[in-house]
Amino acid sequence: MEPSEASGQRDTQALLSTTQEMELRRRDYHVERPLLNQKQLEELGRWSSVTGTHQWRTWLQCSHARARALLLQYLPVLAWLPRYPVRDWLLGDLLSGLSVAIMQLPQGTFAVMSVMVGSVTESLAPDEDFLQDLNSTVNETARDAARVQLASALSVLVGLFQVGLGLVHFGFVVTYLSEPLVHGYTTAASVQVFISQLKYVFGLQLSSRSGPLSIIYTLLEVCWKLPQSVVGTMVTALVAGVVLVVVKLLNDKLQQHLPLPIPGELLTLIGATGISYGVGLKHRFGVDVVGDIPAGLIPPVAPNSQLFAKLVGNAFAIAVVGFAIAISLGKIFALRHGYRVDSNQELVALGLSNLIGGVFQCFPVSCSMSRSLVQESTGGNTQVAGAVSSLFILIIIVKLGELFQDLPKAVLAAAIIVNLKGMLMQFTDICSLWKANRMDLLIWLVTFVATILLNLDLGLAAAVAFSLLLVVFRTQLPHYSILGQVPDTDIYRDVAEYSEAREVPGVKVFRSSATVYFANAELYSDTLKQKCGIDVDRLISRKKKLLKKKELKLKRLLKEEKLQRQAAASKGTSVSINANTSIRDIESNNMEGSKAKQVSAGKELEDTAASGQEDAKAPDGSTLKALGLPQPDFHSLVLDLGALSFVDTVCLKSLKNIFRDFREIEVEVYMAACHTPVVTQLEAGHFFDASITKQHLFASVHDAVVFALQHPRSGPVSPVSVTQL
Repeated sequence: MEPSEASGQRDTQALLSTTQEMELRRRDYHVERPLLNQKQLEELGRWSSVTGTHQWRTWLQCSHARARALLLQYLPVLAWLPRYPVRDWLLGDLLSGLSVAIMQLPQGTFAVMSVMVGSVTESLAPDEDFLQDLNSTVNETARDAARVQLASALSVLVGLFQVGLGLVHFGFVVTYLSEPLVHGYTTAASVQVFISQLKYVFGLQLSSRSGPLSIIYTLLEVCWKLPQSVVGTMVTALVAGVVLVVVKLLNDKLQQHLPLPIPGELLTLIGATGISYGVGLKHRFGVDVVGDIPAGLIPPVAPNSQLFAKLVGNAFAIAVVGFAIAISLGKIFALRHGYRVDSNQELVALGLSNLIGGVFQCFPVSCSMSRSLVQESTGGNTQVAGAVSSLFILIIIVKLGELFQDLPKAVLAAAIIVNLKGMLMQFTDICSLWKANRMDLLIWLVTFVATILLNLDLGLAAAVAFSLLLVVFRTQLPHYSILGQVPDTDIYRDVAEYSEAREVPGVKVFRSSATVYFANAELYSDTLKQKCGIDVDRLISRKKKLLKKKELKLKRLLKEEKLQRQAAASKGTSVSINANTSIRDIESNNMEGSKAKQVSAGKELEDTAASGQEDAKAPDGSTLKALGLPQPDFHSLVLDLGALSFVDTVCLKSLKNIFRDFREIEVEVYMAACHTPVVTQLEAGHFFDASITKQHLFASVHDAVVFALQHPRSGPVSPVSVTQL
């Protein structure tokens, strides 16, 4: 076969294939199946309840694979370290670790944690307890030793709490930290870090504050003391900041030509230390420097367990706040770099750090926003950077501390502020959330304001509480709609939103966008009656009044007839006794009036009884038409329950009341599109009975509508009908 002929055949086959695909696309979607209620669906699908497996059985299983999985779960380094790309990441991790280590020298990891620990130690070991008798001065050595003992015991207790919470999978609380909440929280935290660094930029001495509004008071104090700023310190911070910004701009511009980013922070810190030592910034210009760094390690000491009772409340609060800070930052970086944070593993890791650190007389720690941002911006990729940083700090503590005594604190502050740019850029979320979702914007703003005003611990609690309350509020006010059928389909949509959707004559279809539970069940029922266009409660009330009035009238007529018969019988007896009175006189005079009354009463009674017998044929004993009441313009109501994820007892009672009320006004109620777990809960709550069966529940809205059209009034359920979609 010639190549041209083979090519022609391939083209013909491709053309035929394309034609067939276009023909298939043009074909209408056509399904013919039986109309299914819930009972028939369960029989057709052979439904059976799923037996749940107990989680504890999985935990107690022993196998080589499970042991390996547990080992990798609690020691993830064994999983990623063997696959570590040395050529690609090692140099970046080394430079990043060194940069973070030098920044770590003069401060604690996170200001908020340090302030919380400091407030605990100051309250339990105040200066008044260490006054010397002779000159009323404070014995600082004894005071500091007591506070160190308190801090180390607090660290051990915090570590125990965090490890325990991690092992019992307390990390699930992370699910309540939504993305807008985390962004608002970390943005507020970055503002707090920024304000906390201003004293180093301007060379000011500020008083230590903690608690609500502390950051506001600190900012006001900075503004108040600005005239006392040290010019040399300000110039040092400005020069360091400009150098760091220029290096970052160069890194961005030369990103494709550089094998790894220029370590601006590391070079700036080393250069600033050398310049400070050579020029003498501290002595000549009053620039504050790191100063003396204690050398050597403190031997491990067991914590004083007698202090645990005093520290347990504060330890739990610090444990939760430290975890919240760590997981919030972890989620930010996870979103940036596309990985997932294991919240329980974070708890265990943080707890072990505090537990072991407490034995070496360390105070409780959490992750630091500023140093995490520095690690990210200087090329850090993995925990190797953290290991390098820790190793370098250990070397500095043991041997090299004196080399960094002349490092200006203003340079460290400038490095932190420059690296806060990424977090502060989250203010742009306000514009995007305003356009996308204003409820999320509200969460962002409330979280930010609460964290700024109440500090990180109380601010986080207030933000989570507000977020959960907002969820409850949104489920209390869902979107309710009357559905209409899209022409020539089995699809039903809101008639207010879809102009071509038409209500099915005689059938109302109602849907809620949220599940029905105790907080919105009453609103669901009220909105249903309102959307149906009739005052159901008033109509029922009028019907009951008329029926009661009719019943009283019937009783009165029966009583009158009984009295008249008794009167007639007594008069007949007197006639037989009185011989002087003729029977003809009685018949012609007295009995005529009595007879006329009997005939009139009897006729009215017969009419009432007849109408009562006719009404007795109706399901509720009397029809609206016979009572002269307006009738609804629909005979069936379909409740689309596809949005229900669960039902409670209040929902069950509300649904039963809906069935009762609408049947009172001669409207039959059906349910549709219930999920299987909801059906199971309906059965468990004894919702189905003789009057409400599974034959009132249908697989889809269209099934319920077709059945309602075939049965415009309530009656026995007929055999399966066929619906054509």
